[in-house]
Amino acid sequence: MTADIVPPAIRRRGLMLVLSSPSGAGKSTIARNLLENDHDLSLSVSVTTRPRRASEIEGVHYHFVSQREFDRQRDSDALLEWAEVHGNCYATPREPVERAMAEGRDMLFDIDWQGAQQLKEKMRADIVSIFILPPSMRELKARLKRRAEDQEAVIETRLTNARTEIEHWKEYDFIVINNDLDRAYAEVRAIVTAERLRRDRRPGLFDFVSGLLDEKTT
Repeated sequence: MTADIVPPAIRRRGLMLVLSSPSGAGKSTIARNLLENDHDLSLSVSVTTRPRRASEIEGVHYHFVSQREFDRQRDSDALLEWAEVHGNCYATPREPVERAMAEGRDMLFDIDWQGAQQLKEKMRADIVSIFILPPSMRELKARLKRRAEDQEAVIETRLTNARTEIEHWKEYDFIVINNDLDRAYAEVRAIVTAERLRRDRRPGLFDFVSGLLDEKTT
């Protein structure tokens, strides 16, 4: 391609990038790097009934709603997935996701395997799911210890939960083993690039190819 030729912009449908992993496998770091370096990707903002913390901003960290409003949204099918964690409810609102997909904008979902399953039931064609694995359980434990955030008993609980989560690896489209963070991040970026080029996500190709075939070369 010569320097003065700009590749055509092909209209496409957005994708829903789902990242899951056991705690300590590196999912949050990879997600943060993606959001910092890929301006075509935005984080899905969840709805929650949890009280807002002083450092949190409405609409940025979460959409904070009452339990009554949450129940209303859930019962009216306004939520793509939801879960109750430690007595509080969390969910993905449907309307902003469907709007983003139609406008060709990509959204990142940092959720567990249960949330991923619910999303697939609602919008399977739009989802690209990636499961991040640690290179070994021994290394996963070492990473949890290096974080120095939890007591030993909590770490052991996280390791037990990790085995349950890892059992669901076959439900994901892609598996990335995070032995080296830079390499794992590059692999996730490569997956996103390839998925954005999928023919069935680029409805604008019909017009582009029609114009290409009609184009005169003389």
